[in-house]
Amino acid sequence: MTSPAATPAVDVSIRLALGAFALDVEFAAANETVVLFGHSGSGKSLTLAAIAGLRRPDAGRIAVGGRTWFDRERGIDVPPQSRGVGYVVQQLALFPHLSVAENIEYGLGALDRPARAARVRALVELFALGGLEGRTPGQISGGQQQRVALARALARPTAVLLLDEPFSALDESLRRDLRGELGRIRATHGIPLVFVTHDLREAYLLGDRVAVLDSGRVLQSAPRAEVFERPASRRVAELTGVANIFRGDVTAAGTTVAGLHLEMRERPPLGPVDLAIRAERCVLRRLDIGEPLPPNCYVATIAEDLAFGNTHTLHLVPEGAGPAIEIEVASRPYDILGVATQRRWIVELPAADLHPMPVAP
Repeated sequence: MTSPAATPAVDVSIRLALGAFALDVEFAAANETVVLFGHSGSGKSLTLAAIAGLRRPDAGRIAVGGRTWFDRERGIDVPPQSRGVGYVVQQLALFPHLSVAENIEYGLGALDRPARAARVRALVELFALGGLEGRTPGQISGGQQQRVALARALARPTAVLLLDEPFSALDESLRRDLRGELGRIRATHGIPLVFVTHDLREAYLLGDRVAVLDSGRVLQSAPRAEVFERPASRRVAELTGVANIFRGDVTAAGTTVAGLHLEMRERPPLGPVDLAIRAERCVLRRLDIGEPLPPNCYVATIAEDLAFGNTHTLHLVPEGAGPAIEIEVASRPYDILGVATQRRWIVELPAADLHPMPVAP
């Protein structure tokens, strides 16, 4: 979390009603990439529009770089053109009749001609667009169009770069290249990035901090590892792809799930509890007949084996106490263990990887 003594680079706390939809979001970030992650309709794009000044919140405050852009109580509402926002949307909104250079130059009218030309040259070099300056958007590739849109967004002095699912229409190889481009922008310009996506993998790859939105609210905003490894609730765990979420019971004797006693590093309060463990953190062990089972282990049988490229997703059902479980195994260990030829296994749920969450009322 951002230190209380530090001024966040991006500080958003707003409420906005749009028809029957109510947006009530709060998050703060340092000079880093913060990902707004959630399903379509969760309020991600509306939040970006409010930061950019294109939607006026009903209440709250927006500050970027220590400068207040919106404060309803104090009557502050800086117009969009004065906020210093770089904004790239999914549709890109490049002018089809203008060249690459002219698209980048758009909005630099306050500068004299030599200064505009110098700024365009610098951005063309930064985004590897040399030789394309005279072409129109229809004459270049999708990845090149994305780079033009990013260059245009950064042409003027920019306090924050807002990106609304800009890579969703691109194939994976182009998306990978452009994700690297964002890292370069962060290093070169030293400005915060706010990136909207509903792609879980993209959120993990890009975000220094992740804010999980659902139905107009931020359920958790924290460093990426904390969100993915220690979700704040069952709903956050579901949204971030945790396959295994169990209802357990905590007593003075310990924690029990489906009749199986579990040791955990984190000790939750007494009563019902939700436990989460990611599929890739579960361990598959060969079954040695007659050997006593170690703690947090039980015997289960593979009911389904699904291959996905370099990984296998296994669904196992317990033979006695213990929950049904999903385990993800990389192809190399899968082959070494001989999983394809064996159906009965010991499943281990490591104590350090079991994460307790409060049960929602």
